Amino acid sequence: MEWLKQALLHYFTWWNGANFNTRFYTNRHGQLVGHDEAGNAYYRKPGIDPALGFERRWVIYNGISEASKTPPGWNGWLHHTVDVAPTEEDYKPHPWQLPHMPNPTGTPAAIRPDGSTLKPGPRQPTGGDYEAWSPGP
Repeated sequence: MEWLKQALLHYFTWWNGANFNTRFYTNRHGQLVGHDEAGNAYYRKPGIDPALGFERRWVIYNGISEASKTPPGWNGWLHHTVDVAPTEEDYKPHPWQLPHMPNPTGTPAAIRPDGSTLKPGPRQPTGGDYEAWSPGP
């Protein structure tokens, strides 16, 4: 019964990975270029697409479709900023570079700086050097 639920989710929803039409188009025309560390799959349709005027490229997300889950190298390839896919590069990140992190806004992992009303715990005291503006007489 779980397979039926998954089949219906993929058929009727676009935010849970790829829907039926995207998978059909990908199986028919897509050429797999590679995967990223999150398990997202990247495809291309060889040749110039007459509707676009350039090569068509797309991603099938592993799980919920969220554009911020696309790492910088793959994002550049998808948007035709670079012609070489990250799988064809020999780029090594610098030791000070952190791994890619999707945008956590709206999730429990959201960044809440000091002074935010959404940060749990007591708020930091004001500095005392602020004076509210008031119009003169």
